[in-house]
Amino acid sequence: MKPVIAAFPATRLRRLRRSPAIRALVMQSVLAPQDFIWPVFVREGEGVVEPVVSMPGVNRLSVDKVVEAAREAYALGIPAMCLFPYTEPAKRSECCSEAWNPDNLSNRATRAIKDAVPELAVMTDVALDPYSSTGHDGFVREGEIVNDETVEALVKQALSQARAGADIIGPSDMMDGRIGAIRSELEREGFHNVLLLSYAAKYASAFYGPFRDAVGASGALKGDKFTYQMQPGNSDEAMRLIERDLAEGADMIMVKPGMPYLDICRRAKDMFGAPTFAYQVSGEYAMIAGAVERGWLDGDKVMLESLTAFKRAGCDGVLSYFAPAAARLLNG
Repeated sequence: MKPVIAAFPATRLRRLRRSPAIRALVMQSVLAPQDFIWPVFVREGEGVVEPVVSMPGVNRLSVDKVVEAAREAYALGIPAMCLFPYTEPAKRSECCSEAWNPDNLSNRATRAIKDAVPELAVMTDVALDPYSSTGHDGFVREGEIVNDETVEALVKQALSQARAGADIIGPSDMMDGRIGAIRSELEREGFHNVLLLSYAAKYASAFYGPFRDAVGASGALKGDKFTYQMQPGNSDEAMRLIERDLAEGADMIMVKPGMPYLDICRRAKDMFGAPTFAYQVSGEYAMIAGAVERGWLDGDKVMLESLTAFKRAGCDGVLSYFAPAAARLLNG
């Protein structure tokens, strides 16, 4: 589309910015609480609110406190929460069997939330890194992160989450073929309405550090994730991955990280038109929150500006640790 603009002074573009009322009328990208998925870290215990040092204002919560957070989210108009477990070292292993334990932290938290706030959508994470003694998203065999054996485990993990009541399952592992395998088993088991929000374009990013602290994976990680996560310089590859995941049965797609990859969000939305999400990851959050703590930035304004960028780039929604604070501001 090429806009038609009369010559000055017939056209004065500042007319459209002259007052709050006029600016509201022509606003193109509008942010609302229903645009958010709130990522929350879960840990063992009762009555636990444990700060994540590298993420100011973010806490690990015991299941009872996660339920309180779910009630808060629903009251604020946030439609979904995403659960990430902090797994104790004693429950991590090479076989990662805790990932599909029906009574693991993620599944217990899912059931508790659905019992307390059934209207709130629960999203869960499919990957082995919270349960692995190596810190990797898949099984490590002789130094290689193996694909097909990992996919078999991811299917078991996804089914355990569906049985616990998860509404949205988010495979974040970046193994080839896992969307098709998970979708097939969900259909076979009768979970026809469980959504797959695929982390289709997940980059091997340096912005994930605080998250790994939060789930206890930093010390466990051996090596890097470059053989299964994407190179930051690649864009065409992201489109190939997104197309594949949609063809295999993904209902929605994710770009991760968020702000450094807004071009990927825009390109994906324009090319495929599928529901498109981005994850404003822990490092993005920590940069803003850390600068706000030091008085270098206006926290409320920068938070909302950063979140609006995702809507402008074509995203239907965003996973953000800012979700409750942003929703409170947007609700007035």
